[in-house]
Amino acid sequence: MSYTGNYQARFASLDDALRNSDQIVRKANGGNSILFSYLPEKEQEYISGARQHYGGDQSEFKVEFIDISKLLVTFIDRDGWEDFSAYYNDMKPSHIVFKSDDPEEDLFDLIIKAIKTASANGRIPFLIRSGCLYGTGIENVNIMEHRDVMSLQHPLVIFYPSAVSEDNIHFLNFKPASKYRCTLVM
Repeated sequence: MSYTGNYQARFASLDDALRNSDQIVRKANGGNSILFSYLPEKEQEYISGARQHYGGDQSEFKVEFIDISKLLVTFIDRDGWEDFSAYYNDMKPSHIVFKSDDPEEDLFDLIIKAIKTASANGRIPFLIRSGCLYGTGIENVNIMEHRDVMSLQHPLVIFYPSAVSEDNIHFLNFKPASKYRCTLVM
């Protein structure tokens, strides 16, 4: 199948999942998320295609694209590169910089806040550039199992650069990943 046909078929499958969002909780072990899987090298094409397919007033669905790469830059810029770098190098394990239980707002908190804001505005949150999470200690399942995500009015859609073989999904084609608490669209 050509790229155009493949991308149209995948967006049609995503549309069906969104139309039947009441079935997601049952199929996703109580979760409220959709993993939209595509090969990492096709990420730009799928994000562009999604912006075309779901953008504007013509779309059946009102979505908000949440770019994790921009949230990561916002997180780093908050204290400046020098302070961030020093803090990152001092912390062991370093993933605590991005996701911890302390009251300081970290990257994980920024992601959840953006998802909640999109939902509060009546939009379906679409997380894009999730490959930026590699090495942060934030896994897709951490986001999908967050109590606020599980209780959203609309399901969370995570654009997920991955390879699927048999019954396994590999984030960025090599890291075993969880498809628990979600419906997989591939």
